[in-house]
Amino acid sequence: MRIRSHARPVSVMAAFMLAAGLTLVSAAAAFAADAVVLRVGDQKGGNRALLEIAGLAQDLPYRIVWSEFPAAAPILEALNAGALDVGYTGDLSFLTVHAAGAPIKAIGGTRSDARSQAILVREDSPIRSAADLTGKRIAGTRGGWGQFLIRATLEKAGIKPEAATFAPLNPVDAKVALMAGSVDAWAVWEPYVSFAILKDKARPIADGAGLTPTITFIVASDSAIATKRAAVQDLLNRLNKARLWSLDHLAAYARTTSTLTKLPEDVLLSAYTAQRTSPIVIDAAIVKEIQEASDRATRYGLLSKRLDVGHAVDRSFTAAASN
Repeated sequence: MRIRSHARPVSVMAAFMLAAGLTLVSAAAAFAADAVVLRVGDQKGGNRALLEIAGLAQDLPYRIVWSEFPAAAPILEALNAGALDVGYTGDLSFLTVHAAGAPIKAIGGTRSDARSQAILVREDSPIRSAADLTGKRIAGTRGGWGQFLIRATLEKAGIKPEAATFAPLNPVDAKVALMAGSVDAWAVWEPYVSFAILKDKARPIADGAGLTPTITFIVASDSAIATKRAAVQDLLNRLNKARLWSLDHLAAYARTTSTLTKLPEDVLLSAYTAQRTSPIVIDAAIVKEIQEASDRATRYGLLSKRLDVGHAVDRSFTAAASN
């Protein structure tokens, strides 16, 4: 009887341990099933490629569902519609959408050398400087940095905006127009600048130095900030680390993204070298700089109203990333 009475507790204990093990397995399975999913907007050769090339896309404590878009504008539209949690876009495009009431915030970003935005002319053009743009037809993106750079460049040269003609064209059409001679100059950014210079023998006659912040924002929806904060923070940290990695491996970065984007490797290496894109911390200085650019964009008529940039950013993410 003692043997039986002793055996019973062992059996109960085994059953208890089995049940506990099953409970842990079930809990783990439930956690995996309920793991946070980040819906992230990207462009070909963009942030997804950057993370993978830098070796920072593994062992994520959450799952990323990537959606590829042809440009930043539809990424912003998807964020506004609640179809994405995170995306990226140029600062002026972000401010335009935020001004329209989109429930999004800039949480981090990168800065490129402002000289990587430029106004180009054909190799045989008589235009030698911004002072020669009077009476000329200049192509650029409407409401974006193309139009902003044109206005700022004309203003710096003392030329009234009505003294030149703005031709609103996307980069692909603008390049064709410039080479065909239907426009005299073209305001654009990298890698279009390097492509036009290396492959079409275009010449830069002005650039964005001292005129444009040249910042690309990482943007998150208010909903993702509220409900997926840890995952959003981790993704931002990884993107910052990957960007720093790229600065030390420009040739490898250009080689791999050339395969993905089908752009020439020499063009991408030239673009990356010119940009020197680095992570930023959204601090008071950045907010002030973007505020000044935003106010200028409002004066140019590119933004419909004055914005308080401080309300458009969430500084806590990059503050945490910098610690």
